[in-house]
Amino acid sequence: MNHAIKVLILAATAFSSTALAANPAASRSASAAVKVVANDRLKVVADGGSGLLPLYVSREWRTELPEIVHAIIIVHGQSRNADDYFYYTQQALVMVAQQYPGLIEHTILIAPQFLNESDTAAHSLPPEVLRWHVSAWEGGEPSQAPIHVSSFEALDAILGKLADRKVFPNLKGVIVAGHSGGGQLVQRYAVAGNGDAALVAAGVKIRYVAANPSSYLYFSSERPTVSGGFATPAAACPGYNRWKYGWDQAPDYVKPGSQAELEKRYAARDVFYLLGGADTDPQQSALDKTCSGELQGAYRLQRGLNYARYLRGRHPGLKHNVWEVEGVGHDGKGMLTSDCGRAAVIGIGTCPLSR
Repeated sequence: MNHAIKVLILAATAFSSTALAANPAASRSASAAVKVVANDRLKVVADGGSGLLPLYVSREWRTELPEIVHAIIIVHGQSRNADDYFYYTQQALVMVAQQYPGLIEHTILIAPQFLNESDTAAHSLPPEVLRWHVSAWEGGEPSQAPIHVSSFEALDAILGKLADRKVFPNLKGVIVAGHSGGGQLVQRYAVAGNGDAALVAAGVKIRYVAANPSSYLYFSSERPTVSGGFATPAAACPGYNRWKYGWDQAPDYVKPGSQAELEKRYAARDVFYLLGGADTDPQQSALDKTCSGELQGAYRLQRGLNYARYLRGRHPGLKHNVWEVEGVGHDGKGMLTSDCGRAAVIGIGTCPLSR
């Protein structure tokens, strides 16, 4: 076995002893404090000040890294277990690197952690560490403290760091991926996010991967119908088209009147929807069971396929990829280490079932 792969396996195992289970944190409540807080910090600057975002980084990125060609940003789910998702993605890298020597040496992996109030209290974190109200970060909502900063701005800061050509002179591609709640954040960010501008201008390719999100951002008041079409619900729940499900009351990060422009840009971006073929339980514990969520479909697989049909109807010839991971349910490790997951998140390989 390649020495670098051995080192990565040993480091990953020591780094997250809980990550060997299929999905150890899947049953934890969103309000329960995380067990581990990421060991690195990134300063996020916004109007009114700045805050520190906890994150894991696979390399020391404060010095020049000319060997880095690829970057992967992986966003955790509702349980905020960034350590597990960092490890799952490391495992996927190790699996691919056995056929592509040098992949690990040329890749940097980043796993941000969007903490909430219970996390910062339980771990007695300093006041400058960013924290959100429960799961507000999933939709790009602003943090509660120490300043009001959108989780979109946090992703902007990471992409801004990667755009520093003094540190990453040879960076060629960035993949921004998230599973479950992280998939929700990535899908909305792929619509509204502006942090990739400098990278795109430098010729760096950007891919967005939304894996098993509970809901999607619709561009109109229409939702799926039982007949397979789309129409404005006759008796919808109040506020069903509010952000993060629709455009009403969008956060300040999203410029007013920019909806049509952002939809056009989103349709042109490199977006993957990675869907668990067995993520079909309408009672799954972390599934969005609000009226707004259920208007999109009964379970995650259905909601993802509905959304893909919706977009293709609005944008004929849409090149977004819809990949189904056969036999995998709502399981972050299973999704990311599958053939389809590795191909989407690492950018090498294909998926047997493309919708």
